Amino acid sequence: MGIITTWIIASLRNQQFFSLRELNNAIYMKLDEFNQKPFQKKPGSRQSAFLEEEKALLLPLPASPYELAIWRKATVQYDYVIHVDRNQYSVPYEYIKHEVDIRVTSKIIEVFYQGHRIASHVRIYGEGNAPVILPEHMPDNHKEYLMWNGERFIDWARTVGPNTAAAMQAILSSHKVEQQGYRSCMSLMKLADKYSVNRVESACGKALSYTPCPNLKSIQTILKTGQDKLTEGTNRTTTLKKAENFGFTRGADYFGGKKHD
Repeated sequence: MGIITTWIIASLRNQQFFSLRELNNAIYMKLDEFNQKPFQKKPGSRQSAFLEEEKALLLPLPASPYELAIWRKATVQYDYVIHVDRNQYSVPYEYIKHEVDIRVTSKIIEVFYQGHRIASHVRIYGEGNAPVILPEHMPDNHKEYLMWNGERFIDWARTVGPNTAAAMQAILSSHKVEQQGYRSCMSLMKLADKYSVNRVESACGKALSYTPCPNLKSIQTILKTGQDKLTEGTNRTTTLKKAENFGFTRGADYFGGKKHD
């Protein structure tokens, strides 16, 4: 390159050019002239040597241009995802708790384990996106979620009752990304199989009386402890029985006091 550069610059040093295109055209002509100059110590020229010896050995250019990449390390989480710039991408669940290498370009996210690529995703930008999860990365018991969405969960809950529908909506709304609540929604449906739809509806009503945004755990606790079976009358009877254990209890009227509203 040094020889060619020096020769071309020396050849053009006394010429004037009034545009970049003129200069480039002159350089191309001089380059072609230089390549056709005969060798001093052997027959042929640089151009003939290229055509006869080198051209047949050239490989085709890559289909896409070279991209700069950034490499990172991460540990696969229990939900079989890795985090890149506040977005989540799945890897095969077999690699949970394993450290992986991540290759990040402007378009692609690639995940490697011990030098082998185990996942590849189109890169997404922005915040608040749903996790990018490929079905083949999921364990079998998680693939059932693919057949469901928020609307289907709500439709099922309405068949149980208004309390269950309200609780299901609260669970879905409690997550920034709706899909993150699907596991809890599926667990609520399984509670109906375990305890019956009537008890689930009653338990959801009980949970809603405590808070307008109940979660799955509170509903599970109500069912487990049987609180959904207790009525207001039952609670009042229980309170009276506890009061009897302490003997006679005199109220405000006995002492001449008045009750305040």
